[in-house]
Amino acid sequence: MTEKDLYFYEPAKGHGLKHDPFNAIIAPRPIGWISSRDTKGHVNLAPYSFFNAFCYVPPIIGFSSTNWKDTVSNIKQTGEFVWNLATMDLAKQMNATAAHVAPEVDEFEIAGLTAVPGKLVNVPRVGESPVAFECRVSDIVRLKGANGKEADAWLTLGEVVAVHIDKAMIKDGVYQTAAARPIVRAGRRGDYFEIKPENMFEMVRPD
Repeated sequence: MTEKDLYFYEPAKGHGLKHDPFNAIIAPRPIGWISSRDTKGHVNLAPYSFFNAFCYVPPIIGFSSTNWKDTVSNIKQTGEFVWNLATMDLAKQMNATAAHVAPEVDEFEIAGLTAVPGKLVNVPRVGESPVAFECRVSDIVRLKGANGKEADAWLTLGEVVAVHIDKAMIKDGVYQTAAARPIVRAGRRGDYFEIKPENMFEMVRPD
């Protein structure tokens, strides 16, 4: 093995680069486009770049929020939320919902999106999105460092209780990931990737 010329740093002491490489290295990441509703009926829709799936049975997804934001507050109040798939066709609308607005402002209206009522939860999904997961919260955890010091970030986990999929995305009983042209988060403030069919390759695990 050829020895690599490695750049080394300790995060607690700073990275010394133009931009923190952490979120560019852990990439691409699926986008947590989360809709929620508070107990007063105000609807919120916002994207989160720290998002993923964590369990098959029961199906659990989660996202991390830096600071206690409207989305987490709403979910804490009601115990429900919906994840919506962000696609290339919806990229501009998704970005519009990232605006910092008052809790009573409806991001669905800001982005010109259709709020479709949930089947099992009292939270709307994005009608234009080809996939949506209705979720009930299983845990909200305040993150902390190895030294036990609490971070200003919260991990929200939820069980998927209902799934909506555009039938055009299903072929021979298999969901076609690239057919929806999902967008995924990269580094810096505005870097994204689009998943396309030509980017996929198959590699089967050894028995």
